[in-house]
Amino acid sequence: MGADCNVRDLALAEQGLRRIAWAAGEMAVLAGIGERFARERPLAGIRVAACLHVTAETANLLRVLIAGGAQVRLCASNPLSTQDDVAAALVARDAVPVFAVRGESTDAYYRNIDAALSGGPQLTLDDGADLISRLHGPRAAWLPGVIGGMEETTTGVMRLRAMAAEGALRYPVIAVNDAMSKHFFDNRYGTGQSTLDGILRATNILLAAKVFTVAGYGWCGRGIALRARGMGAQVIVTEVDSLRALEALMDGYRVMPMAEAARVSDFIVTATGDRNVVDAPHFERMKDGCVLANAGHFNVEVNIDALARMAVGRHRPREHVEEFRLADGRRLRLLAEGRLVNLAAAEGHPSSVMDMSFANQALCAEHFVKNRGRLDARVHEVPPEIDREVARLKLAAMGIAIDALSAEQRAYLVSWREGT
Repeated sequence: MGADCNVRDLALAEQGLRRIAWAAGEMAVLAGIGERFARERPLAGIRVAACLHVTAETANLLRVLIAGGAQVRLCASNPLSTQDDVAAALVARDAVPVFAVRGESTDAYYRNIDAALSGGPQLTLDDGADLISRLHGPRAAWLPGVIGGMEETTTGVMRLRAMAAEGALRYPVIAVNDAMSKHFFDNRYGTGQSTLDGILRATNILLAAKVFTVAGYGWCGRGIALRARGMGAQVIVTEVDSLRALEALMDGYRVMPMAEAARVSDFIVTATGDRNVVDAPHFERMKDGCVLANAGHFNVEVNIDALARMAVGRHRPREHVEEFRLADGRRLRLLAEGRLVNLAAAEGHPSSVMDMSFANQALCAEHFVKNRGRLDARVHEVPPEIDREVARLKLAAMGIAIDALSAEQRAYLVSWREGT
């Protein structure tokens, strides 16, 4: 492939264009922002390096940034999440330098990140903080020109806050993941639906009456548990946080340690952002046929090395299923190599959900350019006015009207004099 792109096959571009157009039909908020960006060009000349899942929804975000005047280079944020036809379409139709091939090796993954960075970015868009980490390590020579960046995963924000706490973060980053318009919709409804979609596509196993354990009851875990219950599963939640565990209990789920859940589960799905949440002692207790899947960003939540050491045999009965046979004859089934099951075995979040998340990305990019040099090098929250604007635009796109406070009501809310 040419020096300024690395995609599987440009002949896939026409198929990718159809996929991108289909997604665009569900992304009215982003489309409206794109129309304004085309008029106002708020990102004129800004160089952007994006390390994101290369999907149809991402393609629509990139088109909005380009409409605003940005020069964008793109690489994948996960070796198994790239839609090769979309990558080809972005190169062929939009002239975007794309460096992403589904199934790429770890070495190729980092070479592609370096290629995305090689333009000397002024803004970074990250999904897991691998690009930012690379920029603060072996590619630090490109740091001085960076205005700011955005991160849209829980895992990535955790990494960035750790960098900031150590004084290692060299430029301001907005935690797009923490916008309420993302928490409520992307993490809960998007992850909930797409994770179940990935599991069902990979296994075609009926969920009704199965025991389905969700590790972690954050926004993603809430969504997964909700959708699994909706499919008729008996849901268990495991947690390390007492408040979240209590919330899960009050929401009607069984709550117990993973060691107990492992004995009875037909499915175990991780959504914690931490490593070895499902480990060797749990494998020793699991039922024959237990299905293991991960909805967190990195493939560290299930201890795959420990499982491989315990196995006396392994094979692939289906495309996204690897079955590990233990010495006592039990079979444990790992989906999508322990990577993000919703993207590795399915298509990721629905487009209408990513509409809001990517609207936040686009507006935060504009915010950085408007406030160039005024933000310090730490993790920032999404400005509340951007969060509210995204929600307002989404409601308008759905044809939903809401009430507004009267002058009397606004005055009452800021007054302390009037009581009973």
